Amino acid sequence: MKSILALAMFGALVVAAAPVLAADTAATPNSQQSKMTACNKKAGDMKGDERKDFMSKCLSAKTEPAPAKMTQQEKMTACNKKAADMKGDERKDFMSKCLSAEAAPAKMTQQEKMTACNKKAGGMKGDERKTFMSTCLTG
Repeated sequence: MKSILALAMFGALVVAAAPVLAADTAATPNSQQSKMTACNKKAGDMKGDERKDFMSKCLSAKTEPAPAKMTQQEKMTACNKKAADMKGDERKDFMSKCLSAEAAPAKMTQQEKMTACNKKAGGMKGDERKTFMSTCLTG
């Protein structure tokens, strides 16, 4: 009787832990998933046979596809790290340049981008400011 009870408890533990283990595995994409994501981004608006051919070549490539453009949050994190020891106007100027830099996206943080966009927004108010800031921060 004790062994049946122990077996039942073990089974319940395994069933309870399965979703946690599955979620943990799903949260960390493997290299093939990363490659698929990058290839999908590169394929853009391609359709039909053109997309099929492109995806086949991209996914079978020996090297990893070029990384996707940094998100605004990634830019902000990278720029903040670089400006860690800066203060005042020096930091403000650096952050502004870093976040707005197109060629070197990792140079400007989100905070610098926010500061630069705030300056550009000037006296805008309400929906006009909201729309401008949204466009400015994502562009």
